[in-house]
Amino acid sequence: MPGPYVVPVHGDAELPKEVDVVVIGGGIIGTSTALELADMGLRVALCEKGGIGHEQSSRNWGWVRISMRDPREVPLMAEALRIWETLGQRTGRDLGYRRAGIVFTCASEAECAANERWSRNLDGYPFRSRLLSAGELREMFPGWNMALKGGLHTAIDGRAEPQRAAPAIAEAARARGAAVLTECAVRGIETAAGAVSGVVTERGPIACKAVVLAGGAWSNLFAGTLGLHLPQLKVLNSVLRTEPLEGGPGPAIWGDDFALRRREDGGYTIASGHGNIIDIVPKAFRYALDFLPAYRKEWHALAFRFGWRFIDEARIPNRWALDEPSPFEYCRALDPKPSVRMVDTALARLKAAYPVFEKAKVAQRWAGYIDVTPDAIPVISRVDSLPGFHIATGFSGHGFGIGPGAGRLMADIVTGRTPIVDPREFRLSRFTDGSKIELLTGF
Repeated sequence: MPGPYVVPVHGDAELPKEVDVVVIGGGIIGTSTALELADMGLRVALCEKGGIGHEQSSRNWGWVRISMRDPREVPLMAEALRIWETLGQRTGRDLGYRRAGIVFTCASEAECAANERWSRNLDGYPFRSRLLSAGELREMFPGWNMALKGGLHTAIDGRAEPQRAAPAIAEAARARGAAVLTECAVRGIETAAGAVSGVVTERGPIACKAVVLAGGAWSNLFAGTLGLHLPQLKVLNSVLRTEPLEGGPGPAIWGDDFALRRREDGGYTIASGHGNIIDIVPKAFRYALDFLPAYRKEWHALAFRFGWRFIDEARIPNRWALDEPSPFEYCRALDPKPSVRMVDTALARLKAAYPVFEKAKVAQRWAGYIDVTPDAIPVISRVDSLPGFHIATGFSGHGFGIGPGAGRLMADIVTGRTPIVDPREFRLSRFTDGSKIELLTGF
C-alpha cells in the first residue's frame, strides 16, 4: 500500500458461526467499538474488507483535540480524552499518545474574539483553553515570523500515532475474545421478522442480533443497499511527513496556510490548514441540497474537481446479490493520489513562517478520503427502521481523536446501557425528521 506504513494485524483464520455483534469496518471507530463491546462481555466479530486501519484512520493528522470542535462534539470528546489517557495501558501498546497542546492561530482581532468565545464551550470541564497574545506566541515558538494577533492554546490537547492506534485497539479487542477478520468484506445484512439476524461475508454467513456499520467513506454505499438516507460524501485531504528535524515545536499548530504536529520519530506531519478537495461524482448531485449550506459556508476551504473519479463511482453498483462479490471486494483500500501542489505549498509557507523548517526534508506524501456529513458531525445511532442495525460514521475529519469515545458511545447504544453522553445530536434521523441541519464549524 503506497500510503503510510501501518502496523500489520493478521486476521483470524476461522469465521465464527454466531456472535452477538458484528462490527463492519476496521478503522479507529470500528476497532474502538469492538473493544468496548468485548470488554462488556459480548461476543464480537470485527470484519474489515482490507487491512486494519488502512484507510483514513492511518492517514489523518494524528491530532487528539477538544479545541475548536463543534460544540455538539465537546461532551463526547471530553470522554474520549479520558479514555486516551489509559488506552496505551489498556491495549498494552505504545500509541504515541502525548499531551503536547495545540494552538489555533489568529490572524485578526476578530479571530481572537471568535476563538475566545469558543473557549467558553469548556466551561464546567476540568480543563481550559487560553487565548495567547502575539508576544506569548513568540515566546512559545522562538523564531516565529508570522504577524499574528494571538492564538488559542489548549494544553490538554495532544497527539497520537495513527499508524499504530487502530491496530493496537483491534489486537486488544481480540485479546478479550473478539474475532478479527481481515480481507473479509461484509456483503450485506440478513433479517428475520424485520430485524437483523446476521450478515453475509465473502467468507460465509455470521449469525448475530446486532450490526454496527463503521465503514468510513464506504458507509454510504452500504447503507444505500438497505434503503437508508445517509448523506455523506468523500473529501480528499493530502498530507506529507518530514524526516526527523531538530528544534521544531512540541505543540501542534493550525493556521490558515498550514497545520503541523510533531511525530514520535522526530519528524512532522504537515498539511494545508484549509486544503480539501471534493471530486464531482454522481452522489455530489444526489446530495446537493443536503450539502448546499455547507458549500456556501466553507467554499473557501474546498476545491471542486471533475475527472475520472466521476466515471469510476458511476460504475459502482448500488445493489448486488449476497452470493456474488461486492464492490468492497474489488477495492480493499482507498489509496488516492495526494495533491503534491497543496502539501508542498503548505510546507513552503511553513518554512517562510518558521525558519527552523527550512531544513525539513520530505519523507513521504499521501492522501485519504474523509467521510463528511452536511453538518460535519458524525452519525452514532441506532437505525429505527431496521432493529439491530447501527451506524457510526461521518466523522468529517474529526474522527481520530474522538474515536475511542465514539466507540464507547456506540457500545452503550447497542447494549442499551446508559450512554456516556446524550446521543441525540448524532442520531441518523436528523437528516429526515425536519431538523435544522447546521454547520457550526468547518470540515
